[in-house]
Amino acid sequence: MSEGKTEKTSHTLTKDEGFTNGGNHVPSNVTDQMTEKFDLATVYVSDAKYNRNIFFDTSPQAVKLYLLYNHWFMQTLVYVFIIINLALALFEDPAVVPLPIWATSTIETICLSAFTVRIIHYAKVIPKDKFWKDPKNICIIIIVTLSFIDMVIYGALKATGHYGIRWSRVLRPLLLVNVTEGRQLRRAFRSIRNALPQISYVFFLFMFSVLVFSLMALKLFGKRGLLTINGSPYFTDYMDIVFDLYVLVTTANSPDVMMPAYNSSVYFTIFFILYIVINTYTFMSFFLAVVYNNYKKYLKEEVRQLVKAKRIKMCRAFSLLQENRGEGGEPVVTQANWNHLVKLVKPKISTAHRELLWSVLDDQNKGHIGKFAFVQLADLLSIQVITVKSQAHPIQICFPSLYNSLPSRFIRQMVHHRVFVYAYDLIILVNAVFIGLDEENPVVSNAEWGFLALYMLEILLKLYATEPRAFFARHQFWNWFDTIIVVSALFGTIINSALKHSGGYTSRQVLDIVFILRVLRLIRVVDSIKRFRAIINTLIKIGPTILTFGQLILVVYYIFAMVGMELFKGKIQFFEPNSTSPDREYCGNPLLKSTSFAKLNYCKNNFNDVISSFILLLELTVVNQWHVLTSGFTAVTHVSARLFFVIFHIVVVIIIINIFVAFILEAFLVEYTVDKSELQTSLEKKIEELELNVQQDGVDTGLVDAMETNDSDLGSSEDGKRKPSLMFKIASRRSRTVDGLLQRMFETDLRPEDFNEEELDNTNFSNPVFDSV
Repeated sequence: MSEGKTEKTSHTLTKDEGFTNGGNHVPSNVTDQMTEKFDLATVYVSDAKYNRNIFFDTSPQAVKLYLLYNHWFMQTLVYVFIIINLALALFEDPAVVPLPIWATSTIETICLSAFTVRIIHYAKVIPKDKFWKDPKNICIIIIVTLSFIDMVIYGALKATGHYGIRWSRVLRPLLLVNVTEGRQLRRAFRSIRNALPQISYVFFLFMFSVLVFSLMALKLFGKRGLLTINGSPYFTDYMDIVFDLYVLVTTANSPDVMMPAYNSSVYFTIFFILYIVINTYTFMSFFLAVVYNNYKKYLKEEVRQLVKAKRIKMCRAFSLLQENRGEGGEPVVTQANWNHLVKLVKPKISTAHRELLWSVLDDQNKGHIGKFAFVQLADLLSIQVITVKSQAHPIQICFPSLYNSLPSRFIRQMVHHRVFVYAYDLIILVNAVFIGLDEENPVVSNAEWGFLALYMLEILLKLYATEPRAFFARHQFWNWFDTIIVVSALFGTIINSALKHSGGYTSRQVLDIVFILRVLRLIRVVDSIKRFRAIINTLIKIGPTILTFGQLILVVYYIFAMVGMELFKGKIQFFEPNSTSPDREYCGNPLLKSTSFAKLNYCKNNFNDVISSFILLLELTVVNQWHVLTSGFTAVTHVSARLFFVIFHIVVVIIIINIFVAFILEAFLVEYTVDKSELQTSLEKKIEELELNVQQDGVDTGLVDAMETNDSDLGSSEDGKRKPSLMFKIASRRSRTVDGLLQRMFETDLRPEDFNEEELDNTNFSNPVFDSV
């Protein structure tokens, strides 16, 4: 390496300077007052990094309680109790696995007590006036109180032999929304709330259209004596017509609902064509357009507040650690203080990684940074950087002449060549063809052993060409995937052959598992195609978003499941296929005789336990045949039961699914078109500038020597004389959190000039708070 390059990067590479600038030791002049400042600054930076917006007390005692409150173990414990509390529905009447009331009540009491302790802890870290003004705190207190009251009343009623309803169970999922950690879920609910006014206008106009068309249908078909396929009068009852035409919007009863009129005259189809064009295609598209437009508008404002709060917190942290450089100089943060702060915020960060981040912010080697650079620390820490240690292959250490011989180098180059990958992709495709053939054929059966041998050879060659610990590094997903699939398929094939030759074994379970494992390798082939890989990576990137809306669906499903179980439990019964009971033909309820529900054998679609309820709600979300499912429950109760199913369709399909589609559209466009953030680009450029970037085809030979790290050394370099070297790479382009994705979605629209600089510069402001907490 050139002398200039060494001089340029010396401040990030030498061990001694790293220590003297706060490397691994707390500076000796750190007083109790400075310790408190560092603790408070750590809280601000951590809040900015994880996008927490909590108005906490800044006293030393409150800060310590706040750090404990945000500890990962405490947050995990909260979710554990929430999951247990929600899972009680499995053991309560109507139960999947019945438990005594005292057992479920004891578990629920423990969970509610844990939520009470958590809310008391929260009250200790924020001012009392702010605590009582926060709606989510009030909601948690009300939910816990009502749950205790309902549990006591229900237990007393059951003990005296009376009928009781656990009405508070619908409140349980609301704890998931209102806990401090549920800010993403609250944002999703706010998106629905903000979009509701505009959705309501379109919905009322849509319903007006349905009602008008229903009235026209009544007058057009009601007096013609038409009959449905079941022999009942066709379009003679106005409310039935409204429901049937509402179902037609979802296409679930098409073309059945039209056939009596169509059979009577082809001209009647004009009515249904106009209805479908106006309501199914036009109004449903309006719903998505309105939701998308309003969602993006309000989301952008929330992200603006999110970024503003993050910057304010980072400015507050800067003001705690700043020093003035000379008389009248601008305030700065020294490398020593910065190092100590980063170690407090991210204790497991290596010295090399920390020095790399410093070199990005202090690109002019001044030994200190200003406010603008310091504010970027939270986003910089959110970028996942992998530290790769260069190390020699064990075979090279034991047999250097053999490993460095010409044939050995040829084998390694061959394995790293793209042709090797293409060859094995072709082998996987050919193997997929053989899997589709008759495995009883001796040629096909023997070929499977040949494919397994080729796969094992592939793994062994890769292990020979790549250092084993680097091959099985934590971030090497495809290496782990291929190895697990191949080894599992090998053992499965051996076990299946051994059992088959032992005699008396006719089961295909082991063989089926082997074939499924083989088929999974096709995923690697798809990932090797650039355009396919871009789509797959985009789907992976929006994973946190999907999980957030998965929680939203869980909350809504749980509420409807609890209501459905109280309304419809026991009304419909399921009988096993081998049952000889005559009640099996009508699902155990005579009211279902000769109904489409019973004829289609939908008996298992019921609200008799929480699992069955969730499956039924999923079927209703898909909307196919949802009118038949609805007819079954209206037959055993009352026609007004349709309201339950229509409300579910409006809430889930029309509102939530459209909100979800709107977010996916925006997130997909961002992740598919925007490769990386500006800060991530700066970090990658610094890694390349220092010649510490990991090459795609293996270990880069142009590494900076003698890099020191807190991580343990994994081996010597190739010549056996140099110290271990390190390389860096960005682990993933994807946003690791939903907040990070949201910030990237509107990054180009959120410039520093959008914010009040006087407010950012003011170091005496209070903690920023807005309703996304």
